[in-house]
Amino acid sequence: MSYQKYGFDPVFVERVKLKMKNPDTKERIKMILQGVTKTDLQDRTKVRRFVDMLGKVLNERLTDMQKEHMVNFVIAQKIDPNNTFHLLKLWGMFR
Repeated sequence: MSYQKYGFDPVFVERVKLKMKNPDTKERIKMILQGVTKTDLQDRTKVRRFVDMLGKVLNERLTDMQKEHMVNFVIAQKIDPNNTFHLLKLWGMFR
């Protein structure tokens, strides 16, 4: 899986995916990310802030190394949240 080369532990990914199946958690995450732009997702400071907020919502204690891996992953993907192809590509990575 391509996310593993960024340092993501598959056990961690499965745990987060399970937590995201909770409708309340999913809605909280969607609210945090509402209005996020491609530019926001290329800004290290903003991405780090999103990672911190999402970790709290998911009740995950993230190490500094995990946070850095996540920031690097998001920036490397050049995600445009308004581009359906980008979202499908990400969904395919983690399904």
